[in-house]
Amino acid sequence: MKVIPTGIPEVLIIEPRVFGDDRGFFYESYNERDFLQHTGVSARFVQDNHSRSVRGVLRGLHYQLQQPQGKLVRVIHGEVFDVAVDLRHGSATFGRVEGVVLSAQNKRMLWIPPGFAHGFLTLSEQAEFLYKTTDYWLASAERSILWNDATLAIPWPLQALGGMAPVLSAKDAQGVAFLQAEGYP
Repeated sequence: MKVIPTGIPEVLIIEPRVFGDDRGFFYESYNERDFLQHTGVSARFVQDNHSRSVRGVLRGLHYQLQQPQGKLVRVIHGEVFDVAVDLRHGSATFGRVEGVVLSAQNKRMLWIPPGFAHGFLTLSEQAEFLYKTTDYWLASAERSILWNDATLAIPWPLQALGGMAPVLSAKDAQGVAFLQAEGYP
């Protein structure tokens, strides 16, 4: 496993060791011991989620006030632009954004610790997105920040959509501005 630091020290890109030949490939997508050894993160994952999205779907920016979730995310089919936003008041990187392309081809994963909003934009015709969480989903605690918030100025690769607008859920279309969003102490 190779760990690549990002501009936000706690957000990590993880490249698994892939064994491939003419039959296909094999890799460990998660190994608790190796994850701790290489990242220094001791995470207890309690839930696995799997979503499928078509080109142009933008999910997020989501977070939970209570039961904040750390997430280990990856794509098993297609390609997405994945985003983490630091919502931890008092953090040196509060309000900073980290964006990474995750795909079935590059097999990269992203570790997003608790205290961050998360979202992604589907770049391929379809994408299947898997993620492990460190706490359970709690609908009453879920919040959404506007994907196109001017303060955050996330560099979404909209040109990859060929002129189409991102497809949002009703909830995400009604997200709040970053400056009005509830964050973490």
